[in-house]
Amino acid sequence: MEHNYLRDGFYAANKEQEIQTNLTVQFLDKIVDVTAEVEAGLKGLTWDERTKKQAEVFKSITDKVADASKGKAGRIYSMFKDNQYIMYIYQTYRDIRLVGTPPESVGKFGGDTDNWEWPRHTGDFSVFRVYADKDGNPAAFSKDNKPFKPKHHLPVSLKGIKDGDFAMIFGYPGSTNRYETSYGIRLKNDIENPSLVALRDLRLKYMHEQMIKDPAVKLKLASSYAGIANYWKFFDGETKQLIKFNTLGSKQAYENKFSAWAKGKPGFENLMSEYEKNYTAWTPYAKGRQYLTEGILGSPLAAFASSLIGLEAALVKTGASGADIKKVADAANAQRTAFIESEDKPSDEKILAAVAKAFYSDIDKSQHPIGFYEKLKAAYGDLNDDATYKKWAADVFANTIILNDTKWDAFIANPDANTLQADAAFDLASSFVKNYNSKYAPLRTAFLNKNNELGHSYMKGIMQMNPAAVNKMYPDANFSMRVSYGKVNSYRPRDAVFYDYVTTSKGVLEKYKPGDYEYDLPSKQIELFKKRDFGQYIDKSKNDLIIGFITSNDITGGNSGSPVINGNGHLIGLAFDGNYEALSHKIAFDKDLNRTINVDIRYVLWCIDKLGGAKNIIDELTLVK
Repeated sequence: MEHNYLRDGFYAANKEQEIQTNLTVQFLDKIVDVTAEVEAGLKGLTWDERTKKQAEVFKSITDKVADASKGKAGRIYSMFKDNQYIMYIYQTYRDIRLVGTPPESVGKFGGDTDNWEWPRHTGDFSVFRVYADKDGNPAAFSKDNKPFKPKHHLPVSLKGIKDGDFAMIFGYPGSTNRYETSYGIRLKNDIENPSLVALRDLRLKYMHEQMIKDPAVKLKLASSYAGIANYWKFFDGETKQLIKFNTLGSKQAYENKFSAWAKGKPGFENLMSEYEKNYTAWTPYAKGRQYLTEGILGSPLAAFASSLIGLEAALVKTGASGADIKKVADAANAQRTAFIESEDKPSDEKILAAVAKAFYSDIDKSQHPIGFYEKLKAAYGDLNDDATYKKWAADVFANTIILNDTKWDAFIANPDANTLQADAAFDLASSFVKNYNSKYAPLRTAFLNKNNELGHSYMKGIMQMNPAAVNKMYPDANFSMRVSYGKVNSYRPRDAVFYDYVTTSKGVLEKYKPGDYEYDLPSKQIELFKKRDFGQYIDKSKNDLIIGFITSNDITGGNSGSPVINGNGHLIGLAFDGNYEALSHKIAFDKDLNRTINVDIRYVLWCIDKLGGAKNIIDELTLVK
């Protein structure tokens, strides 16, 4: 709280004030197609054998390019569902320091209400500096390190943008599944997404209750809350858009076309019926898995308690040495320290009670951990009553050794399995996790392996069915570097509605609500906006400060922070979001409605210079006027 950079923002006036972080930065050095090498290493194997051996084959190839002294390592990515393999060689730097960040009220202006929405008025950015040793190589943090000198840096444009201008984005999109089948979409629409949204909604409700009461709790939970909320809204929107655009029907029509083409072709003829069998086998257990990962383990206490299953295994292992047990216990102790720092007991206790009841009510009784709910009923009452779970959760929190320093220290000094197994929090976590791991995890693994095998053949078939289109096909995003081109582009999301391509300071003032949780702003910003003190960052065509702009680029989660570049190779903004009308983009890209939301680089510079008073940062840049 005494250095609340989230609330107040931060700018280093000089390099000595920059703050050490635990971040790393990777630079892409080279891209190599290694398909032939990988296939040679996997030749003649069944799919299950390929799956087991693939990591070994990858390592044999990446070992040849690894250079630890220069931070270089290769990483092989599967493209087109294991029909191509590309090795990306990265150089990773480990001394990264925070140079500046705006107050949260600027960087998250609009909060969850505006998330995934346009028009947007969010100053979403932070500034870091990469440090290297005297020779420019990666090194651990040291005061002797020097600022890294890149091969190229982007000139920063103050010229502005207009509707229709070229825009290119490069960065690291997370994952897409554009070649998903209708069976996967049905499972997503009917079970996976609704379950995830409902369970995250529940967790966010109890976290928010505590965050608005206490700035210290808000600071503690901010990162976790933002991560949960971001994809809560995304998956809600994804389902709505998939239904709206009848993506399921489109996929089914394409699959019918594929099946007609595949008739009489070995390896392709029965793919769709195999897909159907695979999904039929897994679907009854899909909801239970979501309720474990997003529900039970959505309680931070339950999640930490589940991490102690490894310690239990060491304690009950025949012949385990004291040194082995101490190693696992020390690791658990270190993890507990981090957990305690981030734990908010009031919200977590409510989450635990609610998710335990939700699992009982919504998941088939045959999939419940044996004996767990029977014990809970005997001790606390009716399993359909909220009060039962509240009393139980209160006891878990009051009595677990995990939250009691004295009991924990005594246990960790002399760990034994009986004490751990008798603990209420551990009993909860281990009951659910072991139930899943023993009965349903093998089914999930079999489902995924079969799906991957079928996907490999389906993708190969699609390419053979459309040979003329192969060179225009792109692989799904898979966390590797990608380039996307598009243009600055206004749009009409629905009848009688037009969205302009930029937002301005005028819109910020229209949304501003003093003291509001999502729409408050620093008083200095309001004063500067009202005085129209925009300096060299003003957009002359709009006679205002541009806050954000939209482009038609194809991006996804993971691209946040990616540079947006104009046709001259100048930086014009930072990508940070997508629009609600096209949230089906992980599954299906909509060329008409898809938009990338970007913060205008001139607003970034204005926040640094005028609002933050850090002209020293501006002076380091190459500005194009």
